[in-house]
Amino acid sequence: MNSIALPGTVWLASDMHLGPATPGTRDAFLRFLDQACAQADALFLCGDIFDAWIGDDLALESPPAWLREILDALARAAASLPLWLGRGNRDFLIGRALTERLGATLMEGPVCLDTAQGRILVSHGDEYCTADVGYQRFKRIVHTRWIQRAFLSLSLARRQAIADWARRRSMASHAGKTSEIMDVAPEAVLRAFRRSGAAAMVHGHTHRPAAHTLQVDGASRLRVVLPDWDFDHGAGRGGWAVIDGRGIRLQHLSRDGV
Repeated sequence: MNSIALPGTVWLASDMHLGPATPGTRDAFLRFLDQACAQADALFLCGDIFDAWIGDDLALESPPAWLREILDALARAAASLPLWLGRGNRDFLIGRALTERLGATLMEGPVCLDTAQGRILVSHGDEYCTADVGYQRFKRIVHTRWIQRAFLSLSLARRQAIADWARRRSMASHAGKTSEIMDVAPEAVLRAFRRSGAAAMVHGHTHRPAAHTLQVDGASRLRVVLPDWDFDHGAGRGGWAVIDGRGIRLQHLSRDGV
């Protein structure tokens, strides 16, 4: 498993689900990027940055105005500090063409960070939801290379229509699933700790922000779940995790600012 030495202050966020219909969340995210550039030494965006991603060519050739604003901000951030972009279940088609254009680094799967708090395992988190058999089957299918090549060969309009259909299907399937099925499986978390040797893990995906302490082979370990973001409905929510010399902690974002 890849290991990255990051001794300074590391910020991690996930599940912004940015898109044309979420201007409030987009504005909050842009403020967050400015704050990260001022206070962090490195920034990880751990997947589902976008509510859907139908191919890097959309961003590289003629991005719509809402996307261009985000890409410009990400490029500014990448010029200020090391920036990693991860793939989630919504934006798993993010590729190297995009990250190279932005000056960022693609996080293609779980990585280990050697930090001020020791070895930290970082991922999107959907790989630990092994009880959701239907989702894991779908994930294996859409991560097949020939299927991705076939999808990316379609027109942008056709790809968008398929992405919209898949989103509706996903929302309908969630209605029939229990909270236990959609959360991480304890045995998958234990396997990840044992395989990585990490002292802690940080992930998103489940939209259940919290810090959990657990025992792994008699040793205490920490699992930090990143919050999802939504500043377009209700009171607004969002946040990130900070790793520094003081520990690992969650920070919550207010509607009025960071």
